[in-house]
Amino acid sequence: MSSSERFKIGLQYVLPKHLLSRLVGRFAAAKAGLFTQAFIRWFIKQYKIDMSEAIHEDPRDYATFNSFFTRRLKPELRPIVEDSDSLSHPVDGAVSQLGDIEEGRIFQAKGHDYSLLELLGGKDEDAAPFREGSFATIYLAPKDYHRIHMPIDGVLRKMVYIPGDLFSVNPLTAQNVPNLFARNERVVALFDTEVGPMSMVLVGATIVASIGTVWSGTVTPPTGARIQHWSYPTSGPEAIRLKKGEEMGHFKLGSTVVMTFAKGAIDFDTALEPGSVTRMGAPMAKVRP
Repeated sequence: MSSSERFKIGLQYVLPKHLLSRLVGRFAAAKAGLFTQAFIRWFIKQYKIDMSEAIHEDPRDYATFNSFFTRRLKPELRPIVEDSDSLSHPVDGAVSQLGDIEEGRIFQAKGHDYSLLELLGGKDEDAAPFREGSFATIYLAPKDYHRIHMPIDGVLRKMVYIPGDLFSVNPLTAQNVPNLFARNERVVALFDTEVGPMSMVLVGATIVASIGTVWSGTVTPPTGARIQHWSYPTSGPEAIRLKKGEEMGHFKLGSTVVMTFAKGAIDFDTALEPGSVTRMGAPMAKVRP
């Protein structure tokens, strides 16, 4: 690791990351007129964002940075794989890691793994179905589309908010900060699906101004000092049912999604490996016969 990389990692340990993130969040939500427009245009240029993919291509259509950052894409550009035996990618991003969960541990990067139990909030009943299952971790860069979609039809069973740190989740940090995804603030959604239980973990990060879901709105901020649980009916008219490709949540500023599946439920596309680009709706995995 170079001296500049060591400096970047070290700085994250001392920065007031929650305060910084909340201040950025206030700016991102503000209607600051010409200043907002100038920042959006700078952001587009800096990160080479293809605005032709957005429903609203003109930066002037966005009154706040948040509305720009959570812009919707033209649906025809992200078709959802129709094969009923295929799971679709939930986000635009890049694969960080994927593979088997071994003895309740998830691989983060060379030399680092972390606890499935801790990731999901500490309740064994939530972690047990995935203990020898599989996982995929997908990183969303600033340039990416930041709405999160269902990879398969599911019924929401539980949501967990877990307070934590707000380290960056970029590849450099993932390679150098132990226990990263199980130490950052996060929101866990547990679903029942046709292939068994599935978790989708929305991981917060430095200057992530908000994590939200379609059924509850903004989950964080405000943050809390304790883990919080919400349970939902899985049958009847009050059940929250989401189809493959439907939106389930969003980030305001980029972060990471970790998905877990039960043992023997799916087989990931063999072409996927760390660094593989993902596009929401494209094939991610097959249901195991």
